[in-house]
Order: sequence, then C-alpha cells, then structure tokens
Amino acid sequence: MRKKIVAGNWKMNKNAEETEDLLNELIDKLPNDIEAQIIVAPTFVNLASASDHLEFTNIVVAAQNMHQAESGAYTGEISADMLQSIGVNTVILGHSERRAYFNETDSQLAYKVDTALKHNMTVIFCFGEELKDRQDNQHFNLVETQLRDGLFHISNESWENIILAYEPVWAIGTGETASPEQAQEMHEFIRETIRKRFGSDIAEDVSILYGGSVKPDNAKEIFGKPDVDGGLIGGAALKADDFVGIVNGLR
Repeated sequence: MRKKIVAGNWKMNKNAEETEDLLNELIDKLPNDIEAQIIVAPTFVNLASASDHLEFTNIVVAAQNMHQAESGAYTGEISADMLQSIGVNTVILGHSERRAYFNETDSQLAYKVDTALKHNMTVIFCFGEELKDRQDNQHFNLVETQLRDGLFHISNESWENIILAYEPVWAIGTGETASPEQAQEMHEFIRETIRKRFGSDIAEDVSILYGGSVKPDNAKEIFGKPDVDGGLIGGAALKADDFVGIVNGLR
C-alpha cells in the first residue's frame, strides 16, 4: 500500500541558526497521530546538522540535488557517498528549477537516478509541464516523455525507492491556479502511464506527490483526491505553522 508523504523543499533558504529554529518548531508542532512520512530538504550546508538534529525523530532529511558521478573534478557538486556519509539517504531529482535554471535534461536525470538507486537511496523524482505546454494541450505528452526518459529504464524492483512529484510549473508564481480536479486528472494519468509500462502492482504502490502551491487552506481538498498521495511543498514549508497545517490536510 502506498505511503502518504509531505515533503518540504526549503530551496536556497535558511542559514544554520534559522534551520535549527525551524527544525525545533517542527519537532514540537508536527502531529504524532498521522500515518504519513514527513521529509525536509534543507540546503546542502545544513544537511549534516539537520540529519544529526532529527536522528531520533520520524522526520526524514533529503538533499535537494546530487551529482551523477561517484567522485571527480566536479567543483561545487555533491556525490551520493557524501550524502550517505552524513546520514542522508533521500534526494530530490529533476526539480523544475533545476531543469529550468541549470538545464538538467531527462537523460542526465536518468543517470542521476541510476546513481542514487545504485546506492539504495530514495529518489523524489520531479516532473511537470510549463504554461505553454498546457496552453498548447501538450501537458500529457510532456509528462509522459519526462517519465519515460527519466525512469522507464529502471527495474521493477527499483520502484520501491521511487517517489513521484508532479509539478505543474504553470501554476507556480504565474497567477494561474490549478484546481484539485486538475491535479487529480494528471495524477490519474501518471498512474495509468506507470501501469501500462510496469503493471498494476507498481502503479498502485508508488506515491505521487503534488507540487503546485499547496497551502493549509487547500491541502485537505487536494490530498483528498484518490490519486494524490501528499505534497512536495516549497514556500509554505519555510513556516512551521503553514507546513503543519498542510500535514494536517492528510487527516
């Protein structure tokens, strides 16, 4: 049975002191009676301290990115082994900002996925369409291509380590709004796409998160859709009360 998950992507926010403060707030305020996995992804420089801070909690620490090579002359990059050496075994790959600002391609992401899986890491694999893709009625084709080129080469067994995160980029900071019905429509399509390639068992077991401006006041309705298993949260993850409010949307 697939997991309910709420993951907070902190992006390039929070210094060391602010990170500790937010983690302490989350430890104090997150409910203990919700059967869901909670993930936080601080910036690289605060991953080690966050991992230590959350060692005896149920909150999982994730990295926001990872290089595909094991080691080498890649100035400024971080390897899987480095992450695991500080207790981080979950990584976000393919976030829309990485694709847009750093030109990450599907083939490069497939390589990163392979490296993460080789190290038995959990991958939160992100994908989703831009506004023009949706306006041109190409959103289903684009999402299918991103899934196929990034993930369809992996084995059936590897899906135990995959979490999917659909990001409708057109609904983030554009003034456009994605409805819960639109979220469900795409999540249902994603699950059916996985089913066609890998079978019903994998399609029903994989968690698909929604990453389109989830807030405390819309979380319950979005999370209530049958194919939405939680959220990948951006800005609202930087305030403990907002993030907790979103987690409570799983009730």
